[in-house]
Amino acid sequence: QVQLVESGGGLVQPGDSLSLACAASGATHCISAMGWYRQVPGKERELVASIRRYYNTAEYGDFLGGRFLISIDSGKSTVHLDMKRLKPEDTAVYYCTADLGDCYDTTEYWGQGTQVIVPS
Repeated sequence: QVQLVESGGGLVQPGDSLSLACAASGATHCISAMGWYRQVPGKERELVASIRRYYNTAEYGDFLGGRFLISIDSGKSTVHLDMKRLKPEDTAVYYCTADLGDCYDTTEYWGQGTQVIVPS
C-alpha cells in the first residue's frame, strides 16, 4: 500500500499563485501514475492533472486554460501542482491520487485532501 499526504493548501487572492505537493510513501515502486482531482460540495470530483510516473507525460483538464502545471520530482515519489492566476472557481478540496498499476490491475489510493480557497 501507499500513503499520500498533501500539503500547500490555503487562502490566496484572485490572480495569485499557489503550489501543492503530494508526498507518497510505502510501495511507491508500484505507482504508475499520480494526479490531482478537486471537488466542491454537491459536485463530482474532476480531474485537474495527472502524470505518468515513469514516462513523465502529463494530462490536464480542459478547463484550466494553461494555468496549472503538474510535475514529479527526481525520486518519483512527490508530485507537485503549480497553480497560477487563481480564480474563485478554483476553490475546492484538492485530492492527490496514485494508481498502483505497476503491481495491481486496478488499485488506487487517495490522500486526505487539502483546501484551496480563492475569495470572490
